[in-house]
Amino acid sequence: MSLTDFKLLTFDVVGTLIDFETGVLNAMRTLSGKNADEVSDDQIFQSYLRGRELNYERSSVVFADVYRHVAHDLGFPVTDQAADAFQLSVLRWPAFKDSAAALKRLRRHYRLVAMTNADRVAFSFYAHTLGNPFDDSATYDDTGVAKPNPQFFAYNRGRQSAFGYKQADILHVAQSQYHDIGVARELGYTTCWIERRQGLSGWGATPEPPVVTQPDYHFATLGALADAVDVAFGGAQATTAKAA
Repeated sequence: MSLTDFKLLTFDVVGTLIDFETGVLNAMRTLSGKNADEVSDDQIFQSYLRGRELNYERSSVVFADVYRHVAHDLGFPVTDQAADAFQLSVLRWPAFKDSAAALKRLRRHYRLVAMTNADRVAFSFYAHTLGNPFDDSATYDDTGVAKPNPQFFAYNRGRQSAFGYKQADILHVAQSQYHDIGVARELGYTTCWIERRQGLSGWGATPEPPVVTQPDYHFATLGALADAVDVAFGGAQATTAKAA
């Protein structure tokens, strides 16, 4: 199996390409006025996870209620103004520094497809932040379910088959073991784990997986994947030229 064997890369977006943990922390600390000595990152992440589990529907709507949950839990200001401010901040979560450039490089070799639990409104903001690199996308609004539900993958597999792509053509790229890597491997996809929290303890603002799944490819950054792809395709081109 080589990186040159794939025709299509599917991407988790939030957590893999968009740095939502930084976005959550920055907004929560700004709205609460509390620093890390008063409330730790892990306390915010754990409360955020509980709030998101309780408010799992459209991301451009429910994050105000996620904030209200965290605010009640951790003693932050519980006001409509603060909740609305957090909701708007979600649409402005930053990209990881390597994401846009790496996606641009990967697009030279593959069809790029987003698979995101965000709704289409939120995804439109993230796609813009990333430089609009995607050829296609599947969102919560399209599927009606969220990963790790296998129906999300089934929806996208059917959608891509309409363009002539088979499951064997797909490499699924994601940060979340819980939402993506585990279920994708169970469904027979080749997987690439972008371990954004490599070297950090715990799982941050992503749910802990029941088990850690061994991926087919494993990188700490998207840029490292793009580097490996460039090497693979460069070698393939050199081999072809030599054979000719």
